[in-house]
Amino acid sequence: MAVNHLLRAAIMCQRPNPRFAMIGPTYRQMKQVAWDYAKMYARDIPGVRFHETELRVDLPNGARIQLLGSEQPDSLRGIYLDGCVMDEMAQQPESIFPEIIRPALSDRNDPDVPTFCYFIGTPQGHNAFYDLFEQATDQDDWLAVTYKASETGIGPPDVPAAVGAMMIEEPSLQEFECSWVANIPGAIFGKELHKSLEDGRITEVPYDRTLKVDTHWDLGIGDSTAIWFTQSLPGGRVHVIDYYEARNEGLPHYVEILSKRGYLYGEHNAPHDIDVRELGTGKSRRETAWDLGINFRVVPRLPVEDGIHAAQLLIERCWFDRDNCKAGLEALRQYHRAYNERLRTFRATPVHDWASHAADAWRYAAIAIPRQRGGTGQAPQAFAEMDYNPFEQAIA
Repeated sequence: MAVNHLLRAAIMCQRPNPRFAMIGPTYRQMKQVAWDYAKMYARDIPGVRFHETELRVDLPNGARIQLLGSEQPDSLRGIYLDGCVMDEMAQQPESIFPEIIRPALSDRNDPDVPTFCYFIGTPQGHNAFYDLFEQATDQDDWLAVTYKASETGIGPPDVPAAVGAMMIEEPSLQEFECSWVANIPGAIFGKELHKSLEDGRITEVPYDRTLKVDTHWDLGIGDSTAIWFTQSLPGGRVHVIDYYEARNEGLPHYVEILSKRGYLYGEHNAPHDIDVRELGTGKSRRETAWDLGINFRVVPRLPVEDGIHAAQLLIERCWFDRDNCKAGLEALRQYHRAYNERLRTFRATPVHDWASHAADAWRYAAIAIPRQRGGTGQAPQAFAEMDYNPFEQAIA
């Protein structure tokens, strides 16, 4: 498709000396993938010439189509282009389009006959290709399409299933179903987030001033602290309007962040370890937070697997603000279990890495939200006496 579009554009271009290119991750890869197609579809054009050493097609009207590799991006600087195809964009340097190809297209851009660029390839997680796809989805002057093997009917219908039986499910979904999260083997929230994306629930979610904002924390000691900001609507729908994470900061910093957000707050939920007393002061962080104006509620302590299950179910009724929650969503996508090659199974315990803080905070949100305004389900009994008042404790 891409090769034929380039040929059509090159033949019909009215500019002097038109130049078109198809750029892939490496020069050798482009020769293997596209050169035979270029020759096959152009060979019947009278006067066409092929230059094997340069992977270049010269057309009678002076137009040229060349196959290029991006393994040395600086070697492409200075060229001009009337049209371009970026193949396997997920494997190319993030800077190549904005710094090199976009200026090359600008040299020839004309309002009457605009230049163009197609980005094609297989998803490989949330990288520059994903950001580009998201941008194209939101703009009317872009075209963004996905061709899944289960929908196109191209190729024998049993091939995806046969290949999937020989590999981990996630890579199979990536190759045949164009999943943006499937390249993370063992992703715990991958399916739920992929469905949220397909359902349009990762979008623009504005702050509703008529509803209070609840916060859900994972408190780090010499580590990252993560906070999710949610609004619970009647009927169980939850709007996730914001996310914040920082490292090696004290509670005053996060109180300041909450103040700057300007939300009308409801409940602040934190894990059980907020009651642990610090050796230096003898005060718990819950007491410190009280002094700073935050009355935390302690989330009941549940087994990690129970919390993960609740967190998966919560995603299914959430709408996420794409921009404000970008960092948190990426952490949820990366939260995974390690794969044991010898046993050919995923480990039971999730990997503890940078993504764990957002995921832990999300688990606490899943436990807390069912008993908050507009939530569904029964409130955990442990919440009945969770309001913290140090004066009452002192009297007792």
